[in-house]
Amino acid sequence: MIQKRLKTTSANSFQEAWKLYEDAFPPQERRLWHEQKYILQNDKYHFDVYIRKNQFTGFLLWWNFGTFRYIDHFATIAAQRNKGIGKQILQDFLNLNATPIILEVELPSSHIEQRRIQFYKRLGFQLNHHYYEIPPSEKNQSPLQLLLMSYPHPLTDNDVELFVEKYLPMTFSPES
Repeated sequence: MIQKRLKTTSANSFQEAWKLYEDAFPPQERRLWHEQKYILQNDKYHFDVYIRKNQFTGFLLWWNFGTFRYIDHFATIAAQRNKGIGKQILQDFLNLNATPIILEVELPSSHIEQRRIQFYKRLGFQLNHHYYEIPPSEKNQSPLQLLLMSYPHPLTDNDVELFVEKYLPMTFSPES
């Protein structure tokens, strides 16, 4: 599998990745196009796409904050789900270095959300139970409550506070 880092919205594979992004995430969990274009300029942000057998397979959108990595969004195309591709992408990401990782998951109110949490747990992620919400992606929306998962250890209250106060605001563009 080939990993490519995209730096612009005009890059090859960006349109396919954007379509998957819009299909895989509800509006309150994703950025608008102009926000994504702005975020791509940040050196801490990584928009990685994966190509397998010359076909776009998925993406991993993440931030490198030095003391931890934050997985912003992750998805594989429907045809590649339940085949171990997502597991392989994340396992390779975990093995890059020993820097701890944070990601968000929806509250486990449906079977799909429960399966997603179990998928991450099988990879070694810890489910944290701190109260956590993200700001609305549009002005007419409410904040969205999510749960944080972390690898390889659970988060402390100080870890969550640092993430929410210092790093989470970076992940939104000024127009948000």
